[in-house]
Amino acid sequence: MELEKEFLDIVDEIINSEEFQKRKKYRHHEDESVYDHCLEVSYLSYKLAKKFGCDYKSAAIGGLLHDFYPYPWQYTDEEKVIFNIPDRPKNIFKQHGFTHAKEALSNAKEHYPKVLNSRIENIILRHMFPLNIMPPKYSESWIVTFADKYVSARVLKHPRSYYKYLGLEGMLKKIKNFLKK
Repeated sequence: MELEKEFLDIVDEIINSEEFQKRKKYRHHEDESVYDHCLEVSYLSYKLAKKFGCDYKSAAIGGLLHDFYPYPWQYTDEEKVIFNIPDRPKNIFKQHGFTHAKEALSNAKEHYPKVLNSRIENIILRHMFPLNIMPPKYSESWIVTFADKYVSARVLKHPRSYYKYLGLEGMLKKIKNFLKK
């Protein structure tokens, strides 16, 4: 994907930071890293916001930080120790799909407070609508929400992974263990 210079100028400080570079090692959807996913969502959001006369800088930054959670949500046992990842909650509403937007916003405030504004914060916090019940407030938030769903739809090519994205991974392991007995 060829990225425009203007876009790169907007996101340069973030994508070249040590903290954001770590996301190259965080698996996201199947064979894609969080870094690649966020960069693609960011660029699509930038292009759409520009086309519709919206705040394309906020859309680009919000798209880049929408999944900026502090540790990988897909991990091996070894990575769990390395990243000091807490056990997965039993309550489905406390699992990644429902909670990572707040985690991403908190993490963005910690690492990039100078680039945040109310639009970017709303983009990050509301991008999981309708899983997160409150709808986006700004046009740019809707754009990033759409771009994220569009880019993430590739996961539908991997039906064997649906259980993971539906928060049923633990249940599947229990069933497999039960059937082995």
